[in-house]
Amino acid sequence: MTARTGMGMRRRLLLAQTVVLLAGGITTGLVAAVVGPPLFRDHLHQAGVAHNSNEQFHAEQAYRAATALSIAVAITVAALTAFVVTAYLTRRLQRSIAELSAAASAVAEGHYDIRVASPRLGDEFDELANAFNQMAERLESVDSTRRRTFGDLAHEIRTPVAVLEAYLEAVEDGVKTLDPETIAMLREQTARLVHFAADAAALAQAEESHSAVTPDWVDTADLLNAMNVAFADRYAAKNVTLRASAGHIGPVWADRQRLSQILGNLLDNALRHTPTDGHVTLTAAQRGHEVIFCVEDDGAGISAEHLPHLFERFYRADTARDRDHGGSGIGLAIVKALTEAQGGHVGVISRGAGQGSKFTVALPAHAPAAACCERYETSDSSPARS
Repeated sequence: MTARTGMGMRRRLLLAQTVVLLAGGITTGLVAAVVGPPLFRDHLHQAGVAHNSNEQFHAEQAYRAATALSIAVAITVAALTAFVVTAYLTRRLQRSIAELSAAASAVAEGHYDIRVASPRLGDEFDELANAFNQMAERLESVDSTRRRTFGDLAHEIRTPVAVLEAYLEAVEDGVKTLDPETIAMLREQTARLVHFAADAAALAQAEESHSAVTPDWVDTADLLNAMNVAFADRYAAKNVTLRASAGHIGPVWADRQRLSQILGNLLDNALRHTPTDGHVTLTAAQRGHEVIFCVEDDGAGISAEHLPHLFERFYRADTARDRDHGGSGIGLAIVKALTEAQGGHVGVISRGAGQGSKFTVALPAHAPAAACCERYETSDSSPARS
């Protein structure tokens, strides 16, 4: 433990009070000694007391004694009062600061569940206690997420690694040979690991993407047409019909690359959970100040108890089914993180198992005022093109 050096808060406050009292006492004494006697002497003369008489001498002595006694008593009472008040306040302050210091030390050691009570010493101290509690709560949430994430990562990686290990041991023991079937299985598991690693990296980037998002005007119809073309072969291979329609709406203020990633994850998710001969629609419509992107399928559907958790990382409504279909469990978490990074929000609706599902992504239809001004100034100051 580090040794304390210098004066503590109580000593500093007492020293400050002492300096104030001494300054007040000295000033009062000087004023009483310099200004008081001439004024008192004038009043005596006006009252008929002769100059340099015994009466004047004794009256001035009485005045000086009374003044000195009054100042001494006043300073003594003020000093005692200051000491009592300072001792009381510093005791409360020290108790609150000691509690906050102990709580901070506990947080530094990883005890994020600790909270401090309001010291009731003023708005500033209440705000400090509230800020500390919010920080501890946030750190507790981050730590909980970190622990859960590491557990989920270990759980997700364990299955393909176990399969790879089993097949390699079988090959070494001669139980299996490196025939096309075995190689295909090994490639499938390694591809699963690569896909999972890419998704985990994408999620980490998405959750830190507020500074990486570069929004601009995106042609909605052109974007949906590009998504339709990009996924056409994959949907055709599973014999699932994909229809895309933007209607008659204007552009949306978004990062095109991030928005493509959002819609791509939703289309991937819909394809995994839509059976052969199923249908998936990708639409966009303007509602007030937002553009709503919608991916709707007539596939497996989602039970009501799962809906509030779908956008949590590694959450699966049907764990076995998702693993069989190659889902990493973080695609929808990426959708949520990237959407919120662009000032939007996500939602999901399903009437239940076997009833299909509908995922929505809402993004601002208009750029912020500052962005509009910046765009206008840039275009206005740029040279004209011939």
